[in-house]
Amino acid sequence: LPGSRLVALHDSDPARLGKTAARYPAAQAVPTLDGLLALPDIQAVVVAASAAAHHGLAKALLEAGKDVFVEKPLALNVGHAAELVRIARERGRILMVGHLLLYHPAVRHLKGMVERGELGDLLYLYSQRVNLGKVRRDENALWSFAPHDLSVILHLVGAEPADVVARGSAFLQPSVEDVVFVDLRFPDGKLAHVHVSWLDPHKLRKFTVVGSRKMAVFDDMEASEPLRLYDKGVDRAGEVVSYGDALTVRSGDILIPSIPLQEPLQLECRHFVECVRDRRTPLTDGVGGLQVVRVLAAAQASLEQGGKPIRPASAGQEAS
Repeated sequence: LPGSRLVALHDSDPARLGKTAARYPAAQAVPTLDGLLALPDIQAVVVAASAAAHHGLAKALLEAGKDVFVEKPLALNVGHAAELVRIARERGRILMVGHLLLYHPAVRHLKGMVERGELGDLLYLYSQRVNLGKVRRDENALWSFAPHDLSVILHLVGAEPADVVARGSAFLQPSVEDVVFVDLRFPDGKLAHVHVSWLDPHKLRKFTVVGSRKMAVFDDMEASEPLRLYDKGVDRAGEVVSYGDALTVRSGDILIPSIPLQEPLQLECRHFVECVRDRRTPLTDGVGGLQVVRVLAAAQASLEQGGKPIRPASAGQEAS
């Protein structure tokens, strides 16, 4: 990336560190985190580790005065995520979370449509992120897959849900849910649904957004035409005579907007470099990462309580 230089590599697995170091001979291979923290010319660090390691690594780096880009999720509980946000704020450090889809040109285009009111009032959204594999052991399908979808939903709606309901099952490994269904209810009546699974015959990465005037579908599996706009809806007559006369189904054209073919990961990483250089708040900052963790934690609590509606933690409850 322009404007950046890869200084060092660290991995707790010596074999993996050696393999990566062979690809980047100009970077110093550092076998320990303390050794990495001791290097004087590191300004920023990318944490791409297992989710369980995110909090400990990011905390050590922030306290050492480094700007940090953490892959999703920011942490595995609300208290840890809130602590990272607090440390970054107190130390004046950049904290960015890898909510990749918010950098996708199609999602940016969709966000602009929502803000301009092109879909009308946003009514409900639903997403499907399913596949056969990769089966994980240290996190369930909710924590592994749903951060992507939840980050987009919160971004489009512009609010946190009033309550969250989740149900799922662990078919392959005890206590590690392979499939999870999450329902979100927002204070203004909007609804959202997320279906995640690594035990499914289909490979789907799809969002459907239903507005009062138009509807949109974002398909992340479609490289050339990821976004479709449907001029479909139900129109209400001005004067109600009967129920049948009051509602008219409208089915118009399908529009495929021109979306630039840019790699979201490159856009995301370039944004991090720019934020470090210019001291700007990232689009996916620590606060946004904390919001997603709040919803994930509420969904996990609902999952463990058989689908009981759970209200996400508020700011005053984060330390608990």
